[in-house]
Amino acid sequence: SGSRVPLSCLSAELKRDREVVLGAVKSMGYQLRYASAELRGSREFMLEAVKQNGTALQWTSEESFKGDKDIVLEAVEQDGGMLQHASEELKGDKMVVLAAVRQKGLALQWASEDLR
Repeated sequence: SGSRVPLSCLSAELKRDREVVLGAVKSMGYQLRYASAELRGSREFMLEAVKQNGTALQWTSEESFKGDKDIVLEAVEQDGGMLQHASEELKGDKMVVLAAVRQKGLALQWASEDLR
């Protein structure tokens, strides 16, 4: 799967293929938005996607994933800037904010006021 064809150009069948989508997301997180609704709605898949590329968090269609501590932690460990896409509750979570700031100091600007 060294192919660089954007997911938007692929068939619906391939957009449902877990490995194809993860490969695309790994190189460019925004590719997640072209994945099938089933994959985008799967917590297990989303966790795997942010492990591949933390920026995938901003492209999830499931708002609940932005409040899922496991998913957000994984995303901010890859890219601290993804803290800006976390739920308000997680922007106030010490563990999440610390992980984000460790990865990218500027992430502190998205932490809750209490933690700044």
